[in-house]
Amino acid sequence: MSKKKKEKEAAKQAELENQQLDESTEAAAKESAKANDKEKEEALRNVLHIRRTAKEVKRYTVLMRVAGLIAVALVALIAIGYAIAYFYNKYGSFTIKVNKYDMVNQGLSLSETPDFEKTISVLTADIVYDMTNISGEDLPDNIDKVNGNHNGKNYIAYTFYLHNSGQDTITYEGDLSIENVTKNVDEAVRVAVFVDGEKTVYGKTKSTGKGKESDCDKEFISANQVMHTKVEDFEPGSTTKYTVVIWLEGNDPDCVDDIIGGVIKMQMDFRIVENT
Repeated sequence: MSKKKKEKEAAKQAELENQQLDESTEAAAKESAKANDKEKEEALRNVLHIRRTAKEVKRYTVLMRVAGLIAVALVALIAIGYAIAYFYNKYGSFTIKVNKYDMVNQGLSLSETPDFEKTISVLTADIVYDMTNISGEDLPDNIDKVNGNHNGKNYIAYTFYLHNSGQDTITYEGDLSIENVTKNVDEAVRVAVFVDGEKTVYGKTKSTGKGKESDCDKEFISANQVMHTKVEDFEPGSTTKYTVVIWLEGNDPDCVDDIIGGVIKMQMDFRIVENT
């Protein structure tokens, strides 16, 4: 082989080797690029996962806070319910009130005793729990002769005095109202009101709508008002004695098992309507 031919062959071989080297370098560069792409993709995936986890943690934290607030609200509602029940029981089944303005400025006041050593604008009768029905004929004969609370096992009895300690002659009105009732217990309720010893028995109109019950003197004025009174020329130093008795009348046709567990709350309000 001539020297020139050998040089050509060597040059061609060198060119081929260079070409193969370039191809290997390019392939290595592509593999490196792919590896970098995979690393970037994995890094991005990790970032997204971290972000998603952070959002889940934040969502969980928010939900726990909301749940905590709901729990606090429920506890508060229960506490309010107990408070309402407590004050309802505290202020009894029967309350008497005088308008505070009339007490302070006109001297119309309440007391449990006729000497009026202690005057007040609000009086409260004790509660009778689990009261069962009786006959009005079974009430004590002297039921209006005892001051203050004097409940029996199955009736509420309360005696109080209304006094004009002011300087003016006045006209006052009073209303005995039903503040709350459940299970239609008012259908069988009787209310006796003694005014200076004179007794009047009130009951709801018969459920048939045909007048008063036979044991009653008068019907309730309305579904939520038992009676109304008006006293004129109530001079300074004058006193009116009231006794209110509340019971379930066993002889009433509406005194049935369906009213067991029922509750009734009444209030008597007095106010001055005129003074001279």
